Amino acid sequence: MAQPDLKVLSKQLETGDLVGRKLALAALRDVPAEQAVPLIKKVLNDKNDQVRSMAIFALGLKPLEECYDILVRIMETDPDYGIRADAAGALGYLEDPRAFDPLVKALNEDVDWLVRFSAAVSLGNLKNPKAHDVLIEALDSSEVVIQQAAIAALGEIRDLQAVDNILNFAQAEDWLVRQRLAEALGNLPTAKSLSALRYLAKDDHPQVAEAASLSLKRLEALNLENSTTDNSSSENSTPENSLT
Repeated sequence: MAQPDLKVLSKQLETGDLVGRKLALAALRDVPAEQAVPLIKKVLNDKNDQVRSMAIFALGLKPLEECYDILVRIMETDPDYGIRADAAGALGYLEDPRAFDPLVKALNEDVDWLVRFSAAVSLGNLKNPKAHDVLIEALDSSEVVIQQAAIAALGEIRDLQAVDNILNFAQAEDWLVRQRLAEALGNLPTAKSLSALRYLAKDDHPQVAEAASLSLKRLEALNLENSTTDNSSSENSTPENSLT
């Protein structure tokens, strides 16, 4: 696919109408970061919030040093909570390990639930096991969406130590919480996870039951694979094979 004309996109971002600016941003998705980021920056302070959101998301897909700095600054200082949440989410896509501390701070301190939600999700994307403590604390949030995000993130970081904590939500009233639990358990291969998934596979809500069934198949396949590997190792460690 031919690369779009960057001069045309630049002009469209500066003088185009709303649709034109959106289309220009979309066209930058496949442009190399070094060429795309200077153009994306042109609309970071656009008068339209949708354009700003698109620009912030675009930075999360461009792994340049300055993208990290820009996104952290926006997440920490922008007066618009929706824009701060966008920046927190984009940091997760960027997957820069340095984002861990700023995201933890946002989860603990931001005044808006949407920002805290995005920060929790992004901590899962970073796959940093050090997020255990802050995510366990988030499970006690009075906001159900934060609980959902924390459960999902604990699954993403494959935190086996958190299994007992998240199993407390197996009978949560909110079906989305139960669905997130079912999805998270699919990344947490323990006997308790298997037992809980068999229970959730019979959930009254079809999406919970489906998520549990998929996770159950994943864990059962993993157990079978590990069992086959263990048997193979045992066969290869016979006295004859161990002779030197």
